[in-house]
Amino acid sequence: MRILFLSYWGLDDPLTISTVFPHLRILQQRPDVESILLVTIERNGAAPVFQPSFNTDKITYAPLVSEPGRNVLITKTDDFLRFPKQLIQLAAEHRSDFLLARGAPAGALAYLVWKQNKLPFYVESFEPHADYMLESGVWQRFDPRYLFQRYWEKKQKELALGLMPVAENYRRQLMQEGVPSGRIVTVPCSVNLTDFKYDVSQRAQVRAQLGFPADAVVGIYVGKFGDIYYDQEAYDLFRAAAEHFGDAFRLIVLTPNPLQEVQANLKAVGLDGTRSFVTKAPHHEVPGYLSAADFAFAPIKPAECRKFCSPIKVGEYWASGLPVVLTEGVGDDSDIIKQEGGGAIFNVLQPASIPAAIQRVAGILRQPDYREQTSQLAAHYRSLDRARQAYAAFFDR
Repeated sequence: MRILFLSYWGLDDPLTISTVFPHLRILQQRPDVESILLVTIERNGAAPVFQPSFNTDKITYAPLVSEPGRNVLITKTDDFLRFPKQLIQLAAEHRSDFLLARGAPAGALAYLVWKQNKLPFYVESFEPHADYMLESGVWQRFDPRYLFQRYWEKKQKELALGLMPVAENYRRQLMQEGVPSGRIVTVPCSVNLTDFKYDVSQRAQVRAQLGFPADAVVGIYVGKFGDIYYDQEAYDLFRAAAEHFGDAFRLIVLTPNPLQEVQANLKAVGLDGTRSFVTKAPHHEVPGYLSAADFAFAPIKPAECRKFCSPIKVGEYWASGLPVVLTEGVGDDSDIIKQEGGGAIFNVLQPASIPAAIQRVAGILRQPDYREQTSQLAAHYRSLDRARQAYAAFFDR
């Protein structure tokens, strides 16, 4: 097999590193895969150098470079007019047997390629992206981006040889919409369990580096503030944890948001620099910070379509053995937590649920084997084996 693998994110985007690279390694291990052409979309006007930390004997790389500094609608229009033509040429030169798109926006480009040359395509990490953006307030209902993406998702449901949603909730929804069950395999966002395994020596090392006491109760948040994530509500959540655990509480925040702004907001809720640490960390450093923590936060804004997502951060938290304070109604994870443990659920519309969630997590932390028990959830629900099984289901036919 010769595969054109299309990522809608840039090569150096943390999501490419955390979600695309592991799948490339799985595909490369298959004896029937002869060659993989990885294509990413670069939005800073330059082509990056492809130098991953793993063996790439079967992988070649080609970027699609978007022109920066223009109006977003002009950029998107140009991308979706120009990129399909470039992909057709790349697929022809590579002699690709099919296109494997990562995410529904990449799936839109895959459909536009199919429209011209009938190159078969699959879409993994398939989610209702248009509805995500609408419900998050990023796009409006009559925004051309929403209208086109929604239409292109409809065509992906009709024409893709296989769809890999990230949540069982969405698999059931797709079946209700008429997509045959044989064309759907759920693959939650996978985590390298070895990379994110709890490391007691890293725990001690990072805590010493940050000046956190060995007996501190440390919470961690990895992610953004705003957009699909809570902003002020997240800080209120951190304050609730600080009030519960008292002087022993410390907080680590790994975020791409402006650090000074985050630090000021933390200070406003009583977590100044002596009790919190904020940085933008490269992905390979995240496991060390997770090992230093005792539990984690995932303050994701609720929305109807959020039940179809699979936050990679929850899988990484679980892989490190961290119970998660998670918003109600997120992917399959909220229900897993309710039924099997691994954290606690809150709902900002029910203020009493926040201290109750912190209380629930505090109870988990008193269990001597909670870290091992929680990591089993990642092994069951977020293992890379789920992707291996999905590829086998589609490609071994």
